[in-house]
Amino acid sequence: MQVLQVQLEVGADPAEVGRARRWARSRLIGSGMNDDEPLAETLILLISELVTNAVVHTGCPAVLRMLFGSGAAEAGTVRVEVADTSARPPHPRHAQGGDTNGRGLELVDGLADRWGWQPEGSGKRIWCEVDRCEPDGSAEYEPSVAVRAPGRNGGIGRYAVELPVTTGRPVDVDRPADGSSKAVTQA
Repeated sequence: MQVLQVQLEVGADPAEVGRARRWARSRLIGSGMNDDEPLAETLILLISELVTNAVVHTGCPAVLRMLFGSGAAEAGTVRVEVADTSARPPHPRHAQGGDTNGRGLELVDGLADRWGWQPEGSGKRIWCEVDRCEPDGSAEYEPSVAVRAPGRNGGIGRYAVELPVTTGRPVDVDRPADGSSKAVTQA
């Protein structure tokens, strides 16, 4: 299997998150995805959340990686990885109604088909994967939650995401049938 990997070094400044989004969007377009297709919007949101978590919670630079499997964006899985120098494992929080933060890993859990983390050097790598098609290849990607990009449908500079998640997709071992969040797995 052929894998295309691209990466970007991200500084410790929260302003770097916007640069990471722009860079990732250009790489997705370069891989053959349309800028406004649901998979691209989902991947940009996942990247935004993972890079924000790395920069804000560690205060250290990070490395963003995108891996495209099967040699083309039209097939396979897209994997996003963010590596940082903090050995502290990710800690999912459960935001309350009015909280303005604490939803990042909940969004990753709801949008990604799989996610987890693993040690890398003196730090860690948090990863997530999104399948472009249904596992049997029968349909194109459909997001498991509604995602609206900034500036579209009334969003101004923010992504609007509607939770909780219910889909017609088959349940796998990573997504409990009772609708609860899956546990963070360490690979």
